[in-house]
Amino acid sequence: MRLRYLVRTVTGLVGYALLGLAIPAAGETAAFDLIGPKVELRVQRDGVTLPIAEVPNLQAGDRLWLHPDLPDSQSVHYLMVVVFLRGATNPPPESWFTRADTWSQPVHEEGIFVTVPDEAEEALVLLAPETGGAFSTLRTAVRGKPGAFVRAAQDLEQASLDRARLEKYLEAVREISASDPEQLKARTILLSRSLNIRLDQQCFDKPTAQQAPCLTQNTDQLVLDDAHSQNMMATLTTGAPTDLLAQLSSTPTARSGYYSPYIGAVVDVARILATTHTAQYQYIPALALPKDNELNLRLNNPPSFRNPKSVLVIGLPPVRPAIAPPLRAPDASQVYCASQPQLVLPADGAALVFATQLAHQFVLHVETRKGGGGGGIDLPAVPDPGRGGFVIETQGMQSADINGETSGILRGVWGFRPFDGPRFRLRPSRPGQWIVASKDASALIVGREDTLHLRSEGAYCVNEVRFQSENGEPSLAEWRIAKPNEVEVRVPLQNATAGRLKILVQKYGLREPDEIPLRSYTEAGRLDAFSIHAGDQDGVLKGTRLDQVTAVEVNGVSFNPENVTRANQQDELKLAARDPAGTKLKAGEPIFVHVTLKDGRVSDLSTAVEAPRPQLSLLSKSVQIDDGDSAPIIHLGNPDELVQDARLNFFLKAQAPESFPPDEKVEVSTAAESFHVLLSVKDGNLTMQDAKTVFAVLDPMKLLGPSAFGQLRFRAVSADGVEGDWQPLVNVVRIPALKGLRCAPAPTGSVSQRTPAPEKGPAGDKECTLIGDKLFLIDAVSADPDFSNEVTVPDGFVDAALTVPQPKSKTLYIRLRDDPATVDTAVLPLLSSQP
Repeated sequence: MRLRYLVRTVTGLVGYALLGLAIPAAGETAAFDLIGPKVELRVQRDGVTLPIAEVPNLQAGDRLWLHPDLPDSQSVHYLMVVVFLRGATNPPPESWFTRADTWSQPVHEEGIFVTVPDEAEEALVLLAPETGGAFSTLRTAVRGKPGAFVRAAQDLEQASLDRARLEKYLEAVREISASDPEQLKARTILLSRSLNIRLDQQCFDKPTAQQAPCLTQNTDQLVLDDAHSQNMMATLTTGAPTDLLAQLSSTPTARSGYYSPYIGAVVDVARILATTHTAQYQYIPALALPKDNELNLRLNNPPSFRNPKSVLVIGLPPVRPAIAPPLRAPDASQVYCASQPQLVLPADGAALVFATQLAHQFVLHVETRKGGGGGGIDLPAVPDPGRGGFVIETQGMQSADINGETSGILRGVWGFRPFDGPRFRLRPSRPGQWIVASKDASALIVGREDTLHLRSEGAYCVNEVRFQSENGEPSLAEWRIAKPNEVEVRVPLQNATAGRLKILVQKYGLREPDEIPLRSYTEAGRLDAFSIHAGDQDGVLKGTRLDQVTAVEVNGVSFNPENVTRANQQDELKLAARDPAGTKLKAGEPIFVHVTLKDGRVSDLSTAVEAPRPQLSLLSKSVQIDDGDSAPIIHLGNPDELVQDARLNFFLKAQAPESFPPDEKVEVSTAAESFHVLLSVKDGNLTMQDAKTVFAVLDPMKLLGPSAFGQLRFRAVSADGVEGDWQPLVNVVRIPALKGLRCAPAPTGSVSQRTPAPEKGPAGDKECTLIGDKLFLIDAVSADPDFSNEVTVPDGFVDAALTVPQPKSKTLYIRLRDDPATVDTAVLPLLSSQP
């Protein structure tokens, strides 16, 4: 089918090229956005007259009334020709052409009547500017190439049906977005199913204001194949359904635009041009959108009133037997509530029922048993694609004699022909007993939201569900029909207390709700797992309500409960052995856990000892400093100190397991774990020397950031996330950038108010000024190692100069703020006394 479509498209484009015509651009080819004239049309059959919008097919003997609805001011005289066709290889007789001069008073005011002849298969209306001899010219063109006009009639009618689906979808999406945007997703899903429209689910991930524009874009890709409309338009020339709508996506060759389904009609008109083009006439397709008595025409090219003048080609319904819409119920076993006002019965399989007026006079015929005999009532039914089916007005059924289950059949009229749709099971509302699922019998736990599953034969009539505590007011609960005869109810008990409560189930048409007595409970502690690694003195108990645990014994060894945390939707309770020396558990050893709760209840758990935690030992370390900086530096007084912008190289050796796994990582962190990093072989900061030894590189400034300082520690982390014990690594310190000293006798009153004046000491009374950046990183400065005349740097010090005592031999003694317990030294140059 796809190949045949492409052949048709390419053939048409070749026809354009042979004629020396430009291939229409995307917006010109298929938009059909120009409003054309209107033609009024009614069809009479067997004494019944229907508007054209309700007529899916014509048949021999039908009496057509046509009236061109042209304005009184129409300046161009249009000749209207009604044509009947009987196949691609059998030209129609001349009597099958009916001429109407639209400017004549009888036609303009009253229209014309035309009867469908025997053996006719297709029907067209041609509107052409009168030029003298126009009628014979058009008749000769049709009789000379009937197959081209047969294809044009079929494709135009098919395109009209699919355009109707698209228009219905776009109109409904915009209406829902404007009136009830919160229901846009739910309603659009039903809408797309009813009209057989492709739905982009990603549009619902966008903000609300952008959802409707997203859902209505790329209209050339929205309309999906509709088997019913294709069967209606089955071609007589090939014996197969038309392939126009089988290929809805844009074809790059044809460069189709907004409505690519209609390009087939344009290609067919190009074929007509290839054989019938004259100096007087060219043919352009007119898409007919029926509404009541009117054919509203849409054009894809502006008509020309200069030679060659434009002939509008309008397709009418095919002349063949009607094919009733294949409506079906998605679930034939589903039971629906006969007592529900405006009952919605889902149905799909026939998009044209929801998009057009071709199907009409729908009712739901419900069987009743009055007086012990048969009978039934008809309830009005309205197709509503936004609700996914037919809306039934059930008021007329409330007084009907319906006991137990009955059935209703959807009936309608397709054109002139009545048809039966799907059958639905119906039951009225009745008070009933509800059964709580066994797994939910004790599931109502206070302090949380729980879910109940309630079963009853009357679940289909539930309208509302409430819950009421023993001394409280009824509150609404969320609910849904989970499966036939089962309702799922979510009961919020976050602020409730344990005790009696009841669920109130309200049904359509009943005054009193069904009551379901229940009871809520406090949650009992549940033990899920206990984990302890070989060599550990503490373990972790996992479960719920572990705050109720008072004592734990593991293989006879007592453990004290410590803090309870919450992780992965369960409690985790850390347990510490009372006698660490007595905890000698081996990997794989079975253990028996005995847990005592506050209320005296006891729970037991069996498990096994897990493998030891990964452990590493520090073999050596060294500090690498960039020698490219010639500025004075501070000489650190503690070998365990690491300047922040230096690099630490260190070797580690595996202890447990005996070899270092390549996927194991080393975590380095500050004492408070405010800053941390994972070193790994993959990232290149771990290099294996051999199977047991690994070389590590740490750049604190790069990996931890400029605010990381203080004691760093390390631990091993296995591939599955098991963490080893922390071990000390190094102490990171941040140092100021010192430039030098400027010394001169300080005049009276020149001491800065921001720093205290040094006291007299071994260095004498002379003062100097320490010049540098980030001096706030210094805790205290002194001219001697004993700090007998120290200068303390106050908090929030922002100056680049600090008054200090004059040192001996250009050496100052410094305590850094990041490690005030260590005395560091700095040998500084003397700067000129002039700033």
